[in-house]
Amino acid sequence: MKTMAARIVTLLLGAVGVLGTPAPVVTPAPRLEDAVAPRASSCTFSGSLGYSSASVSKASCSTIVLSSLQVPGGKTLNLEKLKDGTTVIFEGTTTFGYAEWEGSLFSVSGNKITVKGAPGSALDGQGALYWDGQGGSGGVTKPKFFKANHLNDSTLEGITIKNAPKNSFSLNYVYNLTVRDVTVDDRDGEALGKNTDAFNINNADGVTITGAKVWNQDDCVAVNSGRNIYFGSGFCSGGHGLSIGSIGGQTVNVVSNVTFADSTVQRSQQSVRIKTISGASGVVEDVTYRNIFIDGAGVAAGYSDYGVVVTQSYGGDKGKPTNGVAVTGFVLRNVTGSVGSDAARVYIECGVGSCSGWSWSGVSITGGKKSSSCQNVPSGNGVSC
Repeated sequence: MKTMAARIVTLLLGAVGVLGTPAPVVTPAPRLEDAVAPRASSCTFSGSLGYSSASVSKASCSTIVLSSLQVPGGKTLNLEKLKDGTTVIFEGTTTFGYAEWEGSLFSVSGNKITVKGAPGSALDGQGALYWDGQGGSGGVTKPKFFKANHLNDSTLEGITIKNAPKNSFSLNYVYNLTVRDVTVDDRDGEALGKNTDAFNINNADGVTITGAKVWNQDDCVAVNSGRNIYFGSGFCSGGHGLSIGSIGGQTVNVVSNVTFADSTVQRSQQSVRIKTISGASGVVEDVTYRNIFIDGAGVAAGYSDYGVVVTQSYGGDKGKPTNGVAVTGFVLRNVTGSVGSDAARVYIECGVGSCSGWSWSGVSITGGKKSSSCQNVPSGNGVSC
């Protein structure tokens, strides 16, 4: 039998053996960022199935290259809800097939997104298959083209749209959006194209458009609601000019702090326009047109209506303006050029008391005729009709 001392030594040696064994390594909890596969730096989609693959795989790519896609009729090239910081590049010609539907043909949304066209690229809506002289008022149903809703702190650059069936860019609910060197070319629709607006802006705060070139058959720009909007160094031909409105009938009917500058409006129905819907309510304030050249050379006599026009009877009875929309702070600076032989150089049709605080200088428009039916023209500060 072991003595008591021997037993104590044995127990102590056993304890030392246990304590000397290294403790097992603790496995850390998995991290979410380790479970998410990293995004590919660049993904290229092309051909007739590329549109679908791009829509499905968009979250996996930091740069999306769309190379000569063929999008079937009735389908949207859907790049909505892109991850922050994604870049989209159009290469070659992206063609959209024919279908009678509302559209849109392309849709994008997200934050800090860049969408750009590579040199020589184009998005072709094949408008000639739709154009029937009725636009959105009848005939075949025509899709809108490029929808940018909820696109914030983002850039559209170098994009060329050709042959839009109807509206080209719909910029809705956007914040701090920059649009540079974009082209809308609907020249082939001169005979039958209608409602081919280039830029429709709604519920926007902070839109800057520079270097745009537009040939179309409706508004070059139409600001229907929004604030802090700038259009500069642009060229607009064949359409309805640089427009505020129509104002009214929307959830928000306010246009504030809009500037059109350093631009040419050529062969257009009108060049400078503010239009508010008859019977509507709202606000148009602090709108400036600066250094606008009206080029009426070669415009068809029956097409040219006005150089500068403000109407508050839009959609109602012409000559019966309503005063529910206040138009204040309307500034013209160096608006010059000529209009067609049948056009009124300036036409103002304000409601009683709804137009005030205007300031005009350097307004010199030749050709056409002087209007004899202006109403409620604000007095002073160079304003005349």
